[in-house]
Amino acid sequence: MKHIVFDLGQVLINWFPEEAFQQQFDDPAALQEWFQQIDFNGWNRKQDGGRSFAAGLAAAREQHGALAAPLEGYLDRFGLTILQPVAETWQIAENLKSAGHDLYAITNWAAETWPQALRQYPRLNGLFTDIVVSGIEALLKPEAAIYLTLCQRNNLRPEDCLFIDDSLANVQGARKIGMDAIHFTSAAELRSELAVRGIG
Repeated sequence: MKHIVFDLGQVLINWFPEEAFQQQFDDPAALQEWFQQIDFNGWNRKQDGGRSFAAGLAAAREQHGALAAPLEGYLDRFGLTILQPVAETWQIAENLKSAGHDLYAITNWAAETWPQALRQYPRLNGLFTDIVVSGIEALLKPEAAIYLTLCQRNNLRPEDCLFIDDSLANVQGARKIGMDAIHFTSAAELRSELAVRGIG
């Protein structure tokens, strides 16, 4: 029986970073322009890789000056960005667990925002045997090391694991170390992919 390994963001928990900055920007277009100006996605990836919020804020101030000011409240308002679960995928995961599958997770998530995720989604601890959090491990998908960390600390063989992620790059990273993997696009498609593998 396969061990099922889930990504979290955009698979089980929708993430809308714009929600943390609505108070600073009246115009959605201005907010998107600011995201581009400060390279929010690049900044956030370094947070997911283990950089502290204080260090990330200092780096943004050094590079962008006053333009970095809206980031100051991001940590406090992070909870607003993850208010919407992907309900159908949660049901799939719970059904898999009920069917006897061991469930695990690997997520690119900052160490300092992870506690907020656990507060808002306490089911995470009950659903998954283990969750590898990139910001805690200072490792990022799709690097091989983060998948191997899950396997090594849970005595899993990669070939016995099925990985599910909305990022094709992360799916390819899992395949490179020997995992089967599904590129998540919707809960309906995930059900179909599981059925093809005889998993339900």
